[in-house]
Amino acid sequence: MPSTPLVQFASVEKRFGSGPAVLQGIDLTVAAGEFVSLIGPSGCGKSTMLRLIAGLTPVSSGKLSISEQPPGSAAPELGFVFQEPTLLPWLTVAKNVEVPLILRGFGSEERARRRERALAQVRLAEKSKAYPQQLSGGQKMRVSVARALALQPEILLLDEPFGALDEMTRDHLNEELLSIRQQQAWTAFFVTHSVAEAVFLSNRIVVLAAGPGRIHSIVEVPFAYPRTADTRQSDDFHHLVVRVSRALRSVDPTATSAP
Repeated sequence: MPSTPLVQFASVEKRFGSGPAVLQGIDLTVAAGEFVSLIGPSGCGKSTMLRLIAGLTPVSSGKLSISEQPPGSAAPELGFVFQEPTLLPWLTVAKNVEVPLILRGFGSEERARRRERALAQVRLAEKSKAYPQQLSGGQKMRVSVARALALQPEILLLDEPFGALDEMTRDHLNEELLSIRQQQAWTAFFVTHSVAEAVFLSNRIVVLAAGPGRIHSIVEVPFAYPRTADTRQSDDFHHLVVRVSRALRSVDPTATSAP
């Protein structure tokens, strides 16, 4: 596993206004190149942690640094993939991928180069002229991922991007995501409610408790990359799913080990 610290939470607390703490006592160091999944009950602050990293909301106390800088300052490029594809229906797939590049001020030639590479990575080059309403749910999420990848991010934040998809499509996109990661190294923070998804994708799984959000435990995932559909069939994989599920149930009795 890479050892260079990239993202560091030190006693981080987050409150909104005068309300109760959403996150409290968060201590976490993530190395460059790691894939870290955040899992826990609703309201435990998983998505808030992503927003803190992205600099979309400030910490209330403690310290969060990215490459030893405050979030949103001279930090590395970040890509954000949300729960919904949030594609603009009046733009083609190609133009949707270019939106963040236009906002960053890239010229047309560089935009085209990055767009074509990103669409090729998610296997949607042939859909570049299609409109969002002509795509399946899985294809829309691929476009959303391509839009983030076009920024060539050092950090990729993914907030339950595949949660609304059927299990087969989600598994396939998980495999594609890891394949892309081999080509374009980035550090990933991945929010999910699926234990199996977290185990398949991650180097480490952070199990969060709620009320306030806090780290309950961190589980190391020992499986080497690349991971394939066969990985999911191994006894070791199933044993780890059970272990993480037990940790999750200890903080959320309603949780199951279902994908």
